[in-house]
Amino acid sequence: MLELNKSETQTPGDVPGDEDGDRKPEKAAGPLHPAPLRPYLIVAALLCALYFLYAYLRYSHFQSPSWDLGIFEQEVRAYAGFNAPVVDIKGPGYLILGDHFSPLVALLVPLYWIWPSAVALLFAQAALFAVSAVIVGRTAQQLLGGRSGLCVTVAYGLSWGLQEAVKADFHEIALAVPLIALVCRALLLERPRAVVLWALPLVLIKEDLGVTVAAVGALLALRGRRVQGFLLAAFGVFAFALTVLVLIPAASSAGSYDYWKKIERNGEQEVSLLDSVLGALGSSVKVEMLVFLVGITAFMALRSPLILLVVPTLGWRLLSQDSNHWGMVWHYSAILMPVVFLAMADGVRRSRASKRPWLVSYANVAVPVATAIAVTLTQHLPLRELLRPETYRADARTEAARSALDAIPVGARVETDITLMAHLTGDRTVYWVGGAPGTAPDVVAINLDFGWSRPIDDPVEYAEQLHPEARYRLTHRAGSFVVMERTTPAPGKG
Repeated sequence: MLELNKSETQTPGDVPGDEDGDRKPEKAAGPLHPAPLRPYLIVAALLCALYFLYAYLRYSHFQSPSWDLGIFEQEVRAYAGFNAPVVDIKGPGYLILGDHFSPLVALLVPLYWIWPSAVALLFAQAALFAVSAVIVGRTAQQLLGGRSGLCVTVAYGLSWGLQEAVKADFHEIALAVPLIALVCRALLLERPRAVVLWALPLVLIKEDLGVTVAAVGALLALRGRRVQGFLLAAFGVFAFALTVLVLIPAASSAGSYDYWKKIERNGEQEVSLLDSVLGALGSSVKVEMLVFLVGITAFMALRSPLILLVVPTLGWRLLSQDSNHWGMVWHYSAILMPVVFLAMADGVRRSRASKRPWLVSYANVAVPVATAIAVTLTQHLPLRELLRPETYRADARTEAARSALDAIPVGARVETDITLMAHLTGDRTVYWVGGAPGTAPDVVAINLDFGWSRPIDDPVEYAEQLHPEARYRLTHRAGSFVVMERTTPAPGKG
């Protein structure tokens, strides 16, 4: 993955193929500092182990925060079987490319062949984040020298954006994080071909990243590579428009891109685009997220034009009416982390050449300050749980959930809630509870303490309300977990 960005003794101004003079480079910052790979691989291995251990413990203790891990496991499982990416959790026969356009998730198939489990996706995400830490850290080292690289690797690896993404289970953006790191690296080292080649695949990871690719093209053009920059920007805009206006609607049963509603509607109330723009900073949660986004870099990221690459992702998040998009939780900020930390490295490099002594002095301590911030914030972030003995112990709820899994036959069609979902998708057909009317699944398995809008006093009655065409009986109960099997024939089988 690093081949396009090698040649460590090259100066930022010496780019192969630039003999035509079709650019006006910024002032070169001198030769690159050496950055031996081994120390970064060691730190990355430790980070990967921490990410995966945390994610695995949450998975094994049935603490998945959403249905997303189950969705992606069904998607990768379909690709692994050379089938269309149907995700029954979203609805029976639901083609996931009609929701988000992420065909590059199929790259995880070889790993899934070896390790057919949702846990494999958690490991893949941990490894991809760790790889991005190598890219970010070594780039910082090459630009700044000293011990900056390893400090940045630690600060980046512990950043709240990555930690919250690990807590949120697997998402497709895990594939984008190292690619964006490589794009930023190539921009800083003035390697335009690498910029283009690393940016192009982003449009196949998530539809909104086409706008980010366009922003990369614009930045490339501003740095003097006008032709390549304009072409890349045009490609990004075209890919975004093609995906959300043609490809996703073609795959969607609704015939449209549903996520426009996140900007256009607040519940049942319509919101005009003007109101969305005026309310972009109308929440303290949004402001807090923005402050912490640049604050984790000791605010040095603001000294680099690279920071402009956060605008596309922040744009749709701030315009969204969905409060899940605004803050520091979930996975939405993970793709911003490589940008802000490499912008910090660039900002420090620029500031060291400043004529203002105070700025030079601050630049010389900015990296240690950012590292101290990252370590301090970790006391309030997910990885702190690894320091607590209770994190490693299975409680009565965990044991009850495991017994419920054992009571569900392999190969069964199961309707369930988030608690058991990702544990069942590997060898059962899984539906979201209430999302599969008319299917009469073989098993309905639910966690009575899941947080239902109304308490479920009679689980069998609840199952039959979901599927009036079938009858069920309770076959297993442990703690708050109940398993009910259908007693009547499946529809169409007499």
